[in-house]
Parts: sequence; C-alpha cells; structure tokens
Amino acid sequence: MHADLAARLIDEQTMRRLTSLADLDPHLVVDDFNTLEASAALSEAEVIVSCWGCPPLTEDVLDRAPRLRAVIHAAGSVKHHITEACWRRGIDVTSAAWANALPVAEYTVAFVLLAGKEVLRIRDDYRQRRADQDWQAAYADAGNYRRTVGVIGASRIGRRVLELLRPHDLELLVHDPFLQPREAKRLGATAVDLNELCRRSDVVSLHAPELPATHHLINRERLAELRTGATLINTSRGSLVDQQALTEELVSGRLDAVLDVTAPEVLPAESPLYGLPNVVLTPHIAGSLGNELHRMAAAAADELERYVNSRPFAHPVSAEEWEHSA
Repeated sequence: MHADLAARLIDEQTMRRLTSLADLDPHLVVDDFNTLEASAALSEAEVIVSCWGCPPLTEDVLDRAPRLRAVIHAAGSVKHHITEACWRRGIDVTSAAWANALPVAEYTVAFVLLAGKEVLRIRDDYRQRRADQDWQAAYADAGNYRRTVGVIGASRIGRRVLELLRPHDLELLVHDPFLQPREAKRLGATAVDLNELCRRSDVVSLHAPELPATHHLINRERLAELRTGATLINTSRGSLVDQQALTEELVSGRLDAVLDVTAPEVLPAESPLYGLPNVVLTPHIAGSLGNELHRMAAAAADELERYVNSRPFAHPVSAEEWEHSA
C-alpha cells in the first residue's frame, strides 16, 4: 500500500489483532515490490494485506513469492493489483469492498434527501436575504414525499443505497442490465431501462462500474432526458458521464449535481463547477475517510482470522467478479 497509509488505516487495536494472528512486521509497508526489502519479504510471504497503492502482482512478482496463498485487500476494488496471473496460480483473494461501500451509500443517501429538500438552494437564499420570507410559498415544490429516485447499477453500493432509501416515501427505480425484475422488486425498486429512468427521476445516482461499456453512459442525450431541476449524483467514476455535456447543463442552471468524481479526477482550476451554486463538488471522499478507514482494516483482520483458522473468506473475490468490476 502507499507508504504513508498504514498508520492511518490500521489503528492500535487492529494492529494488535493482526500481529497476534500472524508473523507480521508492523513497520514493513511496501509500495514497490522491486526493493531488496520487498523481495526478502515476498520470498516468505503466505498472505499479503493490501490497500490503496499496492503495486500489481505480476507474474514476475509472484515468481518471487512461492509461498503466497492469499491476498487480503483492506479496501474496495482489487482491479489495480490483482492480475490474471493470481487467478492462474489459485491465489485466494478477499476484499473489504463491502466496508468501503457503507460510507459511499451513506453519502449518497444524505445528498438524495438534501436534494429533494432543496437545502443548499434554501441555504444560499437565506444567506443572501438574512431575513424571513414565506418559505412555504417560495419552495412549494420542495420535499421528499413521493419523489422518484433512480439508481444506476445494482452494485454492492447501489443495493445499499436502495436499502437505505426504502423506508422513505420515495418511488425507487433501478437500471442494471444484469438485474432481473424480481430481484429489483425484492430490493424495493422497479427495474426500468436507462432512458426511462432518466426521464422519470428527480434524482439519478450512479453506481455502475468503470468498464468500456459504461464509458459516457450518461451522455449528452441522456442528460437532456433529465427533467429541469433534476439532480445527478456521481460517486462512481467520472468517465461514466460526458463531463463537457454535464458542465454545459450545470452552467445553464437547468440541472443540479453532486459530484464526488469527475473526469479528469481533479478538474482544472478554471472549471466553472467549483463556483456554481447548483453543484456540490467533493474530492473523491465519499468512500472511507478518516476513522472510516479503520473499518476496512478491521475487516481485513477478520478475514485473516478466518484464513488462520482454515475457514473460507467471508467476502471472497472471484475471477468472474474481478473481470466485471471497476
């Protein structure tokens, strides 16, 4: 993982668990498998505990890790460091993606409800007026009663978002080409095609993986399908949205957006999105942040305990899932 990440990821309690379960040097953090220190550790390693910044486990790296049996990833996607060579060698892989999904879903649901209530617009109005007015008259269309929320992608996060929204008086729509209508109903939503979801939704939230098939999934035409005043939330990947087309819509004021990810990942300093009142722009922090990192480390310790006791992982990643993941 990134050299400076371990100290923030693993709290004292979890580090004690890890070192009690395995022969683990708490001071050894590797972000380059080609150093002498890393090569020496690889020659004996049976399990790798990884997180963001782990280098790819290529054929060459695995040749230097003859005892390696498992990779326990204390974060979400394993796409960046697990390679086909890992699957060919039968290495078991597990991920704390479920733990990282929780804060993303919480972030999303918070902004779904705030969007329906028009809280940010009312805040700015109140800040400018600094006086009372008839708020009921001014915002007669605000509120979350019988609003329609569309979730794109029945991923782990998408499903959690639907679960958290289910108790509210909302109509829930979902689009996922691999989701059966019966399963959508079980999630409390109605399965619809993507264009219908865009046309009907007051809020659209993206939770699909970054794949060639999902590049610019929300293109200029689908943005035009969104009703005036609708909110687009993207906590997935910036490439899923045509950034230029979205910027034009937001500058016009026709749509609102909550963007935790963009393309590029950090927008140029001159981007108008930084200053628009109808845009919430955050720097890819919907996932685990601050003390939420400790949940992922604790999840990794749980999986290491299962491995030590010869029990199957609770959250394994299969080759098939890896192939279709972000």
